[in-house]
Amino acid sequence: MAREQITFQCTECKRKNYTNMKNKKLTTERLEFKKFCPFCRKHMAHKEIK
Repeated sequence: MAREQITFQCTECKRKNYTNMKNKKLTTERLEFKKFCPFCRKHMAHKEIK
């Protein structure tokens, strides 16, 4: 299957907060979104990890 579940990690506190699906064949680079971190209590950049 080409689509896999990925996890997003906060760049500030390094906690894993969000998950999403991604087509690994079409998007090979790592994703980065600005999302709300409940532990930092502010919007922070979240980077894709394994």
